[in-house]
Amino acid sequence: MKSRTIILLALLLAGVALIIVSNRQGTPPKEVALGLTAPVFSAVDARSGRVLASADLRGKVVFVNFWASWCQPCKDEMPSIDALYKDMMHNDSFVMVTLLYKDSPSDALAYLKALGFSFPVFNDKDSAAARDFGVTGVPETYVIDRKGILRQRIIGGADWNSPEARSLITALLKE
Repeated sequence: MKSRTIILLALLLAGVALIIVSNRQGTPPKEVALGLTAPVFSAVDARSGRVLASADLRGKVVFVNFWASWCQPCKDEMPSIDALYKDMMHNDSFVMVTLLYKDSPSDALAYLKALGFSFPVFNDKDSAAARDFGVTGVPETYVIDRKGILRQRIIGGADWNSPEARSLITALLKE
């Protein structure tokens, strides 16, 4: 009887320890929502190796797109992203940051080169930015205003060359 009590007590303590350990693993997800400050992130330019820090982008409208060369919906929206980039690349108040999601930079750059796309591509080392933004899959796009506030989140593909998308970016640039 005494050994049965000891075994039950040991199992109970092991269960409590397991619950405590599992709750401490991984950090709780950050709240990413429209109207809140966008997550801080850094990424490495896949072409030049230059490190980009989100803190350096304050005062600019920032277009952040998570994508992968193996993702068909990503491929479908690429022409509109490239058109937006080509239209805005000389505007010093706009920055496009496309972040690779579970993809190799060499595969992504080969894909872009084959299709003649020229927008910037950044590597999200260890998927840290994807975790901080709460990315659920790709493509996923975030538009951040000059004050660092998340103003738009699009899950899935979009036409970034559409009048609605251009209107959003133009309005943010005027703020």
